[in-house]
Formats: sequence, structure tokens, C-alpha cells
Amino acid sequence: MHQRRMGRTGLVVSEICLGTMTFGGQCDEATSFRIMDAAADRGVTFLDTADVYPIPPDLATAGRTEEVVGRWLAAAPGRRRSLVLATKCRARVGPGPNDQGLSRRHIVEACEASLRRLGTDFIDLYQSHSSDPDTPLDESLRAFDDLVRSGKVRYVGCSNYAAWQLALSLGISERHDRARYDCVQPRYNLLYRDIETELLPLCRDQGIGVIVYNPLAGGFLSGKHSADAPPRPGTRFTLGASGELYRERYWHHAQFEAVQTLKDYCQGRGWDLSTASIAWVLQQPGITSAIVGASRPEQLDATLAAPGFTLDDDARAACDSVWWTIPRTPQSR
Repeated sequence: MHQRRMGRTGLVVSEICLGTMTFGGQCDEATSFRIMDAAADRGVTFLDTADVYPIPPDLATAGRTEEVVGRWLAAAPGRRRSLVLATKCRARVGPGPNDQGLSRRHIVEACEASLRRLGTDFIDLYQSHSSDPDTPLDESLRAFDDLVRSGKVRYVGCSNYAAWQLALSLGISERHDRARYDCVQPRYNLLYRDIETELLPLCRDQGIGVIVYNPLAGGFLSGKHSADAPPRPGTRFTLGASGELYRERYWHHAQFEAVQTLKDYCQGRGWDLSTASIAWVLQQPGITSAIVGASRPEQLDATLAAPGFTLDDDARAACDSVWWTIPRTPQSR
């Protein structure tokens, strides 16, 4: 497992980041522990979670994933120091009007709650899960800066931000000498490459780390789904509101055809489509790490084989040709 520096910072993370949104939901605690053990044994030193996990989001289960991760960390003294731990705040985690968003009040309260659930004194990377149009950027960034100065957070980042939102945030941080977003977490894969237009160039120019989620399009790029059959129960495409979102993103004729083309190409070369898909992401300029998830330990076999798997010019051309077959439509989410 290779290690990469996160943007311009001195923080080093593994090329593969283990996503945890299935823990305490799609998979029970014992299975979650086995998945984390398998990832750690193969060199993964980077874990990403969120206070709203597991999915689908539900007030009754919000925070359960962090609790599972916290108990796994506590089970082996010294394990915490070997890992870079990332979590997120923003989504609704309670019934009150201030139990969501990026206000100073919610950011500070959410951080304290995450620290308790994770059983740690500090969070390596604390991220805003999405933007909050109802709170000034200046207020949010001041709260994040205070958490960094207090030692409870080492670095801050953002997820699901447009390039203009990240650029405005960087300007505010520089103008007021506050901690800046040193990392961004966007959706990115062979079927969704919109960040290449503005966000990735901005990150490369400003030294922002990029840890991408959905590198397998929620499992769609595994090639296991069929246009002639409904989504398999228990997959990302069937989990309540989250399932609706994933079907909106990928469950379309053009995407099925693109995956079949990629699958045929990979089979012709004796490659695993999942391995090749994540390898492609890792080989794009400016990418720091790819977040992969699992509901069973054996699912990590293909994804953790991606580091070191080199795509040649012909393979990259094949990937590019598929991208241009997908219709460009306005993204609602």
C-alpha cells in the first residue's frame, strides 16, 4: 500500500481510504471489525466516517458507525496512533433546529460528540459533509479554526463542495489567517468525471488534497448489476432514500452500456473491473486517495489490489471513450 501526502500538508495517508458507512447498518459490528482488520493488515492507514452514518441516514442510528469504529480502536491499544482518522459533520443528527448545519454551535457540538463516540482526543481530518447555504462561510471557518487551535482537530476539509465554494472558503481563510480546507471529498469515478473541469484544477493549483468517494459508483462498476433485473436487495441501490439517490445517479441505460463496454474490455485483458476502475482513479493527476467500502471482508480483495495496478495508454483511451458516451445532463444532487 503506497502512501501519499495530502495536498500541500505534511500529513501522509494511504492511497486507499476505508469508508465505513456500512458499519452498524448493512453489516453488524463483528463483520465491521473483520473488515477493518483486513484493511489494516493490508496497509490501509486512513479511515473515513461521519456522524450521520450508517446509511440510510436515520435519527435513530446516527452516530452508530462512529461508535463501532471507536470500539474497534479501543480493542487494540496503540492502534489509534497508526491511523489517520477522518469524520464529518453537517447532516441532521437530532430533532432540534440546531442539530444540523455548519453553524458555530453545531460544529462544536458535533465535534465533541464525535470525539466521545470515537473514543479519541483528536480528529485528524474534520470535514463539512456538504455546504450550508444558511450559515456564512466565515462563521463555519472560524469554528473549524478554533477546533484546530484547541488541538481537537488537526486538519479540516470539505465534502461535496463546488469549486466556487471551495475557492471562496480559501480566500476567507487566507484573509483572516484561519485554518483552511486542506482536503476536499468529491464524487469521482469512470462514470462521473465532472470535477475535472474546475474542482481538480483548483485543487492542484492550491495544494488541496483530494479523497474521492464512489470510485466504484456504489458498486455499479463491479459489473454485477443488470439492466434487465431490479437492484439486488442489500446493495447500495436498495437502501431507502440512499437507494433512490444512487439509482438516480447510475441506474440508466447509458451507464449500463458503459459498464458492459468496460467489463468486456477488462475481461479481454484478464483484469478485474473493480480493480481497474479504482486504479484509474488513483492515476488521475491530483488525486490523493480513493475511499472504498465493504459489507464483507472479501470484497476488499479486488479494491485493495488497485494500488500498483498500472493502466497503459490503450486502457486509458478505452476509459476516456466510454465517458463520452454518457449524456451530459444537469446534476440535481
